[in-house]
Amino acid sequence: MFKKVPLSELQNRQQRFRKIMDAQAPEWEMAVIFNKINLYYLTGTMQEGMLVIPRNNNAVLWVRRSFERAASESFFPGIRPMDSFKDAAATHTIMPGSIHLETEFLPLAFLKRFQKYFPIREILPLDAQIAAARSVKSPYEIDLMKKSGDLHRIVLEERVPLLLKEGMSEVEFAGDLYGAMLREGHHGVARFAMFDTEIVIGHIAFGESSIFPTSFNGPGGNYGMGPAVPIIGNRNRKLRKGDLVFIDIGFGVEGYHTDKTLTYIFGGKPDQTTINEHTACVDIQNRLAEKLKPGAIPSKLYEGIMNNLPKGFLRNFMGFGSRQVKFLGHGIGLVIDEIPVIAKGFDAPLEENMVMALEPKKGIENIGMVGIENTFIVTPNGGQCITGYNTGLVCVN
Repeated sequence: MFKKVPLSELQNRQQRFRKIMDAQAPEWEMAVIFNKINLYYLTGTMQEGMLVIPRNNNAVLWVRRSFERAASESFFPGIRPMDSFKDAAATHTIMPGSIHLETEFLPLAFLKRFQKYFPIREILPLDAQIAAARSVKSPYEIDLMKKSGDLHRIVLEERVPLLLKEGMSEVEFAGDLYGAMLREGHHGVARFAMFDTEIVIGHIAFGESSIFPTSFNGPGGNYGMGPAVPIIGNRNRKLRKGDLVFIDIGFGVEGYHTDKTLTYIFGGKPDQTTINEHTACVDIQNRLAEKLKPGAIPSKLYEGIMNNLPKGFLRNFMGFGSRQVKFLGHGIGLVIDEIPVIAKGFDAPLEENMVMALEPKKGIENIGMVGIENTFIVTPNGGQCITGYNTGLVCVN
């Protein structure tokens, strides 16, 4: 029924993770994975359970629910059922002195339940190591992301202009867009690593809604449903002639995402200021894309752009008002916000087959958010775009 991740792919991923642990945490004894995205990456299934990776022994995936599904959809060789952590702990006659865990992910109460049966003295993080392992994509992963990128392009460049209708609300449009995405092959969710982050599709906004403040760490905004659900779209903001339409959405195939933003002008033409600001953002994307080569330093790419932008342009660049983000792009894969990030502090060089979303954007008062975003593979010849080449400000009548 399901397409399984090949066993060779799973083995290569675990070897890569172990190699990074050996290099960055040379004294490591055991790693335990709970996060379902990381479980999927290493085992090909995302059931409730944990993956125990001893340094000098084979990894075991302990599954509470559903063992039957895990066994049917994964080639991972070490899958065992458990009722509680006690079952897994009973197989370890000697407990390690330290265990590496996903400290960015695990709630304290959950950790205490785990420690009841795994009474470890020291808890150490593995978040950076698993993120580094996931950051370089295999040919298998690249193929899925290319499929996502192609369908992403079709939805935004070919389907959206047919969906926009005068008088429709942001919510009505979001529903129609989501349906079109599913029909084209979208896997149905947009996953993020950011703590406590809810996103259904992405940012979908008409006019000034796209610069309205949100808690989401991105350039764009939207009114949302209200204080309780500040996402998706707004029922009262209707599409009017002359509106800028801002669509920043993820797309995904078999767990792997691409990220793309496209802008439209509905029932009119953009003014020259809008064109100029938007064109400058597209130029920044293209200049960054040319430099997405192995060995490039993300922090240097960021500084090279930011230090050479006119001071006047910096106002409302990568946000609006006081709400401006401090990055120009980010890694992407099983979640939309992976490492590396085109920002200060990311000094490790890019590697071939990392995949990056570049998103230079700028808010314009009373107009909305202009700019662009596309997904690129890092290659020796620079970034290879997999989400299309439309520059945006598409006129829709």
